[in-house]
Amino acid sequence: MNVYVVIGFGPTGAAVARLLAAEGHSVRVITTSGRGPESGIEHVALDAANSTRLIEATRGATAIFNCAAPPYHRWADEWPPLATSVCAAAESTGAVLVMLGNLYGYGPVDGPLTEELPLAASGPKGRVRAAVWEQARGLHEQGRITAVEVRASDFFGPGVTDGGHLAGRVMPRLLRGKAVSALGDPDVPHSWTYVPDVARTLVEASGEERAWGRAWHVPTAPALSFREMVDRLAARSATGPVAVRRTPPAVLGAAGLFSPLIRELKEIRYQFDRPFVVDSSAYEAEFATHPTPIDEQVAATVDWWHDRLGTTR
Repeated sequence: MNVYVVIGFGPTGAAVARLLAAEGHSVRVITTSGRGPESGIEHVALDAANSTRLIEATRGATAIFNCAAPPYHRWADEWPPLATSVCAAAESTGAVLVMLGNLYGYGPVDGPLTEELPLAASGPKGRVRAAVWEQARGLHEQGRITAVEVRASDFFGPGVTDGGHLAGRVMPRLLRGKAVSALGDPDVPHSWTYVPDVARTLVEASGEERAWGRAWHVPTAPALSFREMVDRLAARSATGPVAVRRTPPAVLGAAGLFSPLIRELKEIRYQFDRPFVVDSSAYEAEFATHPTPIDEQVAATVDWWHDRLGTTR
């Protein structure tokens, strides 16, 4: 039986751990706080930035999935030590390092996002995410570790409650038929990556040697605008159409005075003010995972939120 270590237990980390456990593997999840045991999953409480303890916790692992991330407003300070510790664990154990990445490292671009684009972000969060991958890739090219990065767009789907632009800020209001707010232009195309597809891609890439040593985009359904996604979600929820309003920049600026999260969003506003479209054809041409049909994504997401909130279907 293979042993897999998952660092982080947010929506993606939890989905990866449970997928691996369902396949019969032994799974160890590492978080700072720990959790109670669940079938097939051992939960360990430790700070993953502590390389000595992380190396001890990952011994014997076939693969290490890094699905953790520091608090959004502390990325610049906390990502480097976390990334260095995870790379040290991969080097010490020989486990494949599978990194959950995002698209910040590219910065604003014209046209669809592909893996061939340079990591040319100028903002601090984009630069730090690019540096995390460059560090791992450099060690991979030196033969010291085996690494692969899987990059996703905005998370969407069951289990996504915080951070997702179609999550806690939208779904509770939508299920009650109330108006929702968009951070940018609600009518520009935007790619939404379904969390179960992220988990399947991470697990698949961990076992495919030809995937290693580079970054891949998670198979992602064709882009839809914020308004189009809200319309689909509302239709599934049977609440009827809901109004979609653009949040005025001045309101966001004022909110940023009190919220570190809102303040940090300024760097990536371009993702919502202009088309933000992911091209995942490279991965889909090589491997088995393809995006879940959008209607299935919407149905599963709405049903999950109904269960969470106890609302009528």
